Amino acid sequence: MTQETLDKINKFTRRPLTKDEVYTFSVILCDNEIDRDLERFSDNALVTLSESFIGRTGIFDHDPSSANQNARIFGTEVVTDDTKTTSDGRPYKYLKAEAYMVRTDDNKNLIAEIDGGIKKEVSISCSAAKRICSVCGCDADNCSHRKGITYSGKVCHTILDDITDAYEWSFVAVPAQVNAGVTKRFTDSERVYSAHEADIMAADDELRRDIRRCAYFAAGRDAADMASLSAKNMSTSQLIAFKKSLEARCRGGVEIQLACDTANDEASGFSMR
Repeated sequence: MTQETLDKINKFTRRPLTKDEVYTFSVILCDNEIDRDLERFSDNALVTLSESFIGRTGIFDHDPSSANQNARIFGTEVVTDDTKTTSDGRPYKYLKAEAYMVRTDDNKNLIAEIDGGIKKEVSISCSAAKRICSVCGCDADNCSHRKGITYSGKVCHTILDDITDAYEWSFVAVPAQVNAGVTKRFTDSERVYSAHEADIMAADDELRRDIRRCAYFAAGRDAADMASLSAKNMSTSQLIAFKKSLEARCRGGVEIQLACDTANDEASGFSMR
């Protein structure tokens, strides 16, 4: 951690913190891709959000309780990824944030879960004054076009613009935006991956998210956490097989149970019945 980073963090503290007291991580808050709700942020909205989210707190499941606060954003950046485009052909952009936590005995498990990829997916809470139809450019709530319907080869969706406030960001199990979540921070000494390897890693990460979501909807958060742990070191073929197995059992109404390795008292996988 550089002194510049520490100085940014200490703008939000009552006393100067030292490097040893602070844990930092990067997180993608949102992007300009069409999300699961058939909405997307405009490029201008991302810029406004980058300014608005400085100092905003991180919580769990959008529960606005002071006891639920766990992190705070101290830096943001709108990033353009020249290697990819959105599903409707626009340059892909995302809002990246830097967040910090104060290391305590109470949050050491949360820090371990962030580093281990268990706590990863995030969702933001904000307000947008404009909801624009992607087809006609009019108010999406007062035009004849409908989200999800294809017009002239493109899927109708709502563009969120004119952001008026940013409230908070939360760790959630299933975010509306597929790519939102904690990102791995690479140091200069770590390996640089080729574009092909990066694509494979991104596809594997998406499979792991699908596995977690399937397990969550089938048996709750504990099952989702265990699925993430089981899938962490799987190969692509193993991830695909695991996902298909979970989906088949979920469709068949099969209950997912946690299996435990009694020799070391650590959960080792799933059993199905």
